[in-house]
Amino acid sequence: MKEDKLRFFENLLKERRAQIEKNILTSSKELKELADSETNDDIDFASISADKMVDQAISNQQAKEIEEIDYALEKIKKGTYGVCEMCEELIGLQRLKVKPQARYCIVCREIVEKKS
Repeated sequence: MKEDKLRFFENLLKERRAQIEKNILTSSKELKELADSETNDDIDFASISADKMVDQAISNQQAKEIEEIDYALEKIKKGTYGVCEMCEELIGLQRLKVKPQARYCIVCREIVEKKS
């Protein structure tokens, strides 16, 4: 992959990582505020508990995405970014634009998902 395209994807990955970190921080602050608020009845408590569970699931998913982004950034440094980890063919630019941390081309991704 050409240097200008690598820089484009590196910036895209870093921007996404920063956005996720901001989302996690905001969510953590909101959860803290909810925990500190007084619950007036069982319905309030149930609502707060449900919100916590949803926010925790989202935070877990975002933490996983950060790991994928870090892995992709490491691949850029190693010079292996944009190469499918299964078939070793180039991953299409359109796929990388949609999911810059993609590890597999479309065909191999489908194979991996079917095995899971």
